[in-house]
Amino acid sequence: MAVPKKKISKSKRNSRRAHDALVGSAYEECSNCGELKRPHHVCGACGYYNDREVTIGEEAA
Repeated sequence: MAVPKKKISKSKRNSRRAHDALVGSAYEECSNCGELKRPHHVCGACGYYNDREVTIGEEAA
């Protein structure tokens, strides 16, 4: 069985884990109604995408 020859230092171990942190989701403001929405998605509040109405949102119904 393979066994490490030397102990991995805390610095070396933590440097390897530096990129493992969770990243929060990106949100942007809808250009039509101002609600927060995911980028490149239809706005759930007004149904607009790229400055034109795609679906009927909750407010428009």
